[in-house]
Amino acid sequence: MGNLDIYLQPTKFFDFNKKFVRDKAFEITEGLETEKEKAIALFYWVRDEIKYNMHTYIPSIKANFKASVTLRRKNGFCVSKSVLLSSFARAIGIPASIHLVDLINHKISQKIIDFMGTNVMHYHGYSELYLNNKWVKLTPSFDPKTALKGGFIPMVEFDGENDAVFAVYDNEGKLFGEYVMDRGIHADLPLEEIERVFEEKYPIFSDYKKGLPILPAKDKTLAYK
Repeated sequence: MGNLDIYLQPTKFFDFNKKFVRDKAFEITEGLETEKEKAIALFYWVRDEIKYNMHTYIPSIKANFKASVTLRRKNGFCVSKSVLLSSFARAIGIPASIHLVDLINHKISQKIIDFMGTNVMHYHGYSELYLNNKWVKLTPSFDPKTALKGGFIPMVEFDGENDAVFAVYDNEGKLFGEYVMDRGIHADLPLEEIERVFEEKYPIFSDYKKGLPILPAKDKTLAYK
């Protein structure tokens, strides 16, 4: 990643060229002097103020992936929250990207595994920010309420210098986050690529695209919102 210019530009999904996105980034970092301080402030704002909602991760609905939409809705999933964080960073002049991987979260419930048809979360995403001459990985996925409810402990914390991603083991020494495939670092989101893999790996997604009901009407816990 020698040329940093492409990691500073607005794009279709990193749409900080929209005034209210750019203004929010400057509001969050107001009064802070260093990039380290600003990155910490942006990370915790996205982690804590944007509620985690995995059920909006529908690649065929492109708006769900835009930073502006996530900010307006105040909820999102791993990729959309990371796109928002990276968009905020770009808005204040910090180069930022989206890093995509396949992840097994060993803490998710059997209900979610049954719903997805697999325990692999294809195309999990996290931000990478260029700070102090190096790229730093940041996962702002789980807000505190979601983390506590799901038992996703330890929570991801960021000191402004070191990677902040899911721990391999939880506080009890049990497996937590396992990264099983690297899908690359991107200046903008490769949504068509994500959609192809979802169609292949998640039967429930194919049903959704066909317009078929994917959940019993009474089951509101997994409903797309």
